[in-house]
Amino acid sequence: MAASEEAAAAGGFDIVSLGEPMVEFNQTGADQGRLYLQGFGGDTSNFAVAAARQGARVAYVSALGADPYGAMLRALWDREGVDHASVASDPQAFTAIYFVTHDERGHQFSFFRSGSAASRMTPALLPRERIEAAKVLHLSGITLAISASACDTAYAAIDIARAAGVQVSFDTNLRLKLWPVERARAVMTDVIRRCDICLPSFDDIVAITGLTDPDALVDRCLALGAKTIALKLGEQGALVADATQRHRIPAFPCRPVDATGAGDTFGGAFVARLVAGDTLEAAGRYAAAAAALSTEGYGAVEPIPTAARVSAALLQ
Repeated sequence: MAASEEAAAAGGFDIVSLGEPMVEFNQTGADQGRLYLQGFGGDTSNFAVAAARQGARVAYVSALGADPYGAMLRALWDREGVDHASVASDPQAFTAIYFVTHDERGHQFSFFRSGSAASRMTPALLPRERIEAAKVLHLSGITLAISASACDTAYAAIDIARAAGVQVSFDTNLRLKLWPVERARAVMTDVIRRCDICLPSFDDIVAITGLTDPDALVDRCLALGAKTIALKLGEQGALVADATQRHRIPAFPCRPVDATGAGDTFGGAFVARLVAGDTLEAAGRYAAAAAALSTEGYGAVEPIPTAARVSAALLQ
């Protein structure tokens, strides 16, 4: 039985993820950097794959162009056991793509997404019953930023989830090329107030709050109303907290070549382990290991580790 069929039989999915999927072209070190590895991306799709590889039952909600790239993404989700019955096909739009290049500054992104099928999402697209039956609804700052209608769709999904007692997971993923910092600050602050699990990256939440101390940043998110915080600190690991506990999670040793999607892997693994019943600290340590291992290959999706690999690495 496929993962989506198992979820339906069990009465719902662990996680429903909402956002914009993308096809990726990632520069490799071969042939003087002129070769690009075709892969997949889009933060909430990366999150969905990461959660599914850790054993969570995951569904995705979005829209794709009726084009070869859309077909490639559907084939990916089929392979990964991510249900995509609620991903629409829009014959009037295209599936977004992006390129990743690498230099001394790290990885750089070039996106081709304006007017994509996902950016044309509206609240009418939402699978209300699937969201209501899930344990967690996940979305990101990019979901909110790609268009006004996508932002409206995200808010509508949050309202459905909250009314049904479904937890809301939110990753800031600030992209200032998509919207001005003032609007990002206002909208993200409002969504943090509405979420249960907040997954900010350090640079994002600094830009939103003006604070720079990790503990102060966590305190701010808790004060706004988020119940659980996993502050991603890159090479410094993570800081996970709720109202009663706080844990510094060290970075997991790895040999990185490409950090694309590492934060999404952290988030997907973290939420999957919370849903599975892990303690906050255990979920944080697991997610840090998963994120580190995901940097040891090129691309956002291909290097995401399976549960077996993460578990083995944690035992070493």
